[in-house]
Amino acid sequence: MIDFLHHLKHRNETLFYYGLICLILSLVFLLLTKVTTTQVYNVNAWFKPFKFAFSTFLFAWAMAWYCYYLPNFNIKLFNWAVIILLGFEIVYIALQASKGQLSHYNLSTPVYAALYSMMALAASAVTIYTAYVGLLFFTNTFPDLPSYYLWAIRFGIILFVIFSFEGFAMGSRLNHSVGALNDNSSWFIIGWSKTVGDLRVAHFIGMHALQVLPVLSFYVFKNTKLTLALSLLYGLLALLTLIQALQGKPLIKGSDTKENLI
Repeated sequence: MIDFLHHLKHRNETLFYYGLICLILSLVFLLLTKVTTTQVYNVNAWFKPFKFAFSTFLFAWAMAWYCYYLPNFNIKLFNWAVIILLGFEIVYIALQASKGQLSHYNLSTPVYAALYSMMALAASAVTIYTAYVGLLFFTNTFPDLPSYYLWAIRFGIILFVIFSFEGFAMGSRLNHSVGALNDNSSWFIIGWSKTVGDLRVAHFIGMHALQVLPVLSFYVFKNTKLTLALSLLYGLLALLTLIQALQGKPLIKGSDTKENLI
């Protein structure tokens, strides 16, 4: 692990420290879930900023690692786009959590509606920029990278982009649940619904292909055909969880009673 951190810092010191800050913030937010009682939709308000900060930490470190391979890439511009745009999201989500108010889906005032739209634009801009990075992994040659690892990065970025934009399925509904109003269940930290369909499941699985596929390919499979098969199966898993959610079915059915039903 120490060796990995050393190499990561060497590859992209800016995103290394930004990711580290996001990790520290996520731990602070997680601690706040234990010492505060403010709730939004029946869960502690600090769980949302925790999840966004931790997810941003994973994204920043993954992209810091991958972008190092790209020739003639303006990494400074990419770094600051990620820092400013995703940093804005984390700050606003945390601010709203401190007040016990919604950040996402909040159209209660013109200001909140504008800030919600700005979050959507920020997330979209980062996703489009990441799609561009993915395109560069297709249009450039990488003779020093194993074929299986290169394909894992490509598919990881493709699935990240697709299921990042799947977030619009939630934004357009102002609701991450199908069959209830923003239902949350006490399922560890992620809080996915145990009673109705939850669009966050596919969003989570698909976006984290960015980390899962390259790691499994490089350290476990070490084979191009197996990596391609893994990528297709992983994408199918994300798609099936999306279909399941749209049918109003939870990923894992629990004994929770339905709350906030539409």
